[in-house]
Amino acid sequence: MEQLLFAFIFGTTLGSFLNVLIFRIPKDESVIFPSSHCTTCGNRLRVWHNIPIVSWIILRGKCYFCDSKISMQYPVIEFLSGLIFLVLAYKFGISFPILSIALSFLMLLALSMIDFRYKMVPDSLNLLAILFAVLGAWSISGILLNLQNALLFAGGFTLLRFALSYLLTASAEREAKKVQTSWTKHYHTYPFIEAMGEGDIMVAATMGALLGVKLTLVAIFLSALLALPVMLALRGRSIEEQRVPFVPFLAMATFIVYLLDSPILAYIEANY
Repeated sequence: MEQLLFAFIFGTTLGSFLNVLIFRIPKDESVIFPSSHCTTCGNRLRVWHNIPIVSWIILRGKCYFCDSKISMQYPVIEFLSGLIFLVLAYKFGISFPILSIALSFLMLLALSMIDFRYKMVPDSLNLLAILFAVLGAWSISGILLNLQNALLFAGGFTLLRFALSYLLTASAEREAKKVQTSWTKHYHTYPFIEAMGEGDIMVAATMGALLGVKLTLVAIFLSALLALPVMLALRGRSIEEQRVPFVPFLAMATFIVYLLDSPILAYIEANY
């Protein structure tokens, strides 16, 4: 019980720093300097203002100095970070590989929030997610296998991105030719359509390292199922509003499949 409590508290502490990454990296700001401060009045926060979850509750979600509202995102990210560590420690115990895996999921959590808020996927966090995922093994051979799976899915997603982008762009070209005039026949009047972002490719590499080949395919399928209701709900809106950040669904599916790895593999082996 003490180990689980420690895992949760440790996770919330890292979650507090994760909030710094989420807010500062998209703005190209240093994650070290300046120290934690109110974004409204600029006053430097004291130690007791930074206690994960507890400080937000004590301060009632408002700045101690200027009474401005503190985003609900702070305690939510801290709680989710603690929950990730707690669940992994409960199922697998506390060890260096599990610590590395938990850190990889924390990077995926940060990437999910940044993708959701800004529709961007920073390479720095993506590379850290891959690194922690690859190191989350109990042996050198396991690390090499994780690296192999990461490269396999990175390459697979790159090929998929190329093929889908080509097909979508070719379709746009055919549509453009239908309304072509003598003035526009020598110009490209259609856009080049990117079917997938480079950030998604790197997330796929992380998934491959964490789950292996079979479970990653399951997670990709599950992520599509999780995203489907959202995509259907956005039908009929503008093209920009229909752009659904996919990293949150990939990360969520990866965590679910990672926790249910044994029954999923047993089902696959029994039926296929």
